[in-house]
Amino acid sequence: MVASALDVSAPVDPVTALRRIAYLLERQRAGSYRIEAFRKAAATIAGLPGQELNARHTAGTLGELPGIGKATAAVIADALSGELPAYLATLQEGSGGPLATGGEALYAALTGDCHSHSNWSDGGSPIEEMVLSAVETGHDWLVLTDHSPQLRVANGLSAERLTRQLAIVDAISASLAGTFTLLKGIEVDILDDGSLDQTPAMLGRLDLVVASVHSKLRMNAAPMTKRMVTAVRNPRVNVLGHCTGRLVTGSRGTRPQSDFDARAVFEACAESGTAVEINSRPERCDPPDELIRLADELGCLFSIDSDAHAPGQLDMKAYGCERATRLGIDPDRIVTTWDLDRLREWARP
Repeated sequence: MVASALDVSAPVDPVTALRRIAYLLERQRAGSYRIEAFRKAAATIAGLPGQELNARHTAGTLGELPGIGKATAAVIADALSGELPAYLATLQEGSGGPLATGGEALYAALTGDCHSHSNWSDGGSPIEEMVLSAVETGHDWLVLTDHSPQLRVANGLSAERLTRQLAIVDAISASLAGTFTLLKGIEVDILDDGSLDQTPAMLGRLDLVVASVHSKLRMNAAPMTKRMVTAVRNPRVNVLGHCTGRLVTGSRGTRPQSDFDARAVFEACAESGTAVEINSRPERCDPPDELIRLADELGCLFSIDSDAHAPGQLDMKAYGCERATRLGIDPDRIVTTWDLDRLREWARP
């Protein structure tokens, strides 16, 4: 059962306090430099013997440690003194509750997430930190879907880099066997002709594939429709990611949705068993409500995904659950409510 990470209270370990602050800042989509400061500080002190940290606290030399600034030193000092750090208390009071009202029952029914990123592409945290937060928030499984080679601005993974990543994913899953599963995946670009931006051999090694359009979003409707239909009919594509490509808010500004025949695309999804993603990122909110209703009418499966680029953003699925509940989507047609065996049987029949 997926749930938001619980608020912490005093006494709290300083590493836990720093990680919780970073998590809450990520939920707010705060500036990456602030988040990175707290995560770096947590990594710095996690490797220190307890006696050294306490000695530095007593001597007032916490700030001499690499990556420890005034704000992070204050958090560490408060935690070592047995107090709830003031910075953390303020964040929890202002943003520690649910991200969305409505959809709580569906959110609790989720078991995993088909769309997440790490710092191997354009995410902000190592794979291990993404996994730790997924475990802490009750996920049974998570699909790691870093970008494919063509998306250079997002540091997309070549076949060679993806091969190295898959070995790490296997090692992490083996170490957590029986408690959590990290699945091998990719967010692969849909190229102009509907082919996929990764070799068939590499795609064949993956547990699940999200396919998305990231380029030429203003392509004319007819070729865009053909492009998307070709992709969703590919046997290796499991989820059609953020299908309209729109942006409705946020630091990147706004962007209109792409032009395509949604009925034709969703009919192809329904025929192929390809899930339509309900992308939960607030700046995407993609697809719009009317297209979710159309996909539902045509019998499509859905995948409520966070598209998380940082651990705290895994919580963003609450926004997608509110929309799916409000629009009356049957939870059993949402693949992110399925257990691992059912998901695998669908993704790789």
